[in-house]
Amino acid sequence: MSATPADRRYIRRTAAFMTGYVAVNLAAITGAFDDIGKTAAWVLALVVAAPVAGQIWAVLVWMRDSDEFVRALAAKRFVIAAGAAMALFSAWGFLETYAGAAHAPGWLIYPLFWAAFGLVTPLVRNSRA
Repeated sequence: MSATPADRRYIRRTAAFMTGYVAVNLAAITGAFDDIGKTAAWVLALVVAAPVAGQIWAVLVWMRDSDEFVRALAAKRFVIAAGAAMALFSAWGFLETYAGAAHAPGWLIYPLFWAAFGLVTPLVRNSRA
């Protein structure tokens, strides 16, 4: 199966956003931002979040530009994965609050969503509701 023009644009956009995301995080991991002030730390957090928002935008544009079947199938998978990720993360939050579970940083919702999307994808094979 060959990639459609929408697929190729999605791949380019995702690569661009994730390259920025990896670059900023690698710089942070290697200590490039260790001695920044509070205001700069807030800016850094927003800079790191921007490629995540961009990649989600890339997915939504890919869905919009895909044919009707692919769009419906992707939307169904997206909604199920988002619901599963929110339910699991909310459950963990309640475990933290009521049972003393270890804290999970909020940014984990993004990889949790994509893990759920990966698990849902082979199971959701038609676009019917």
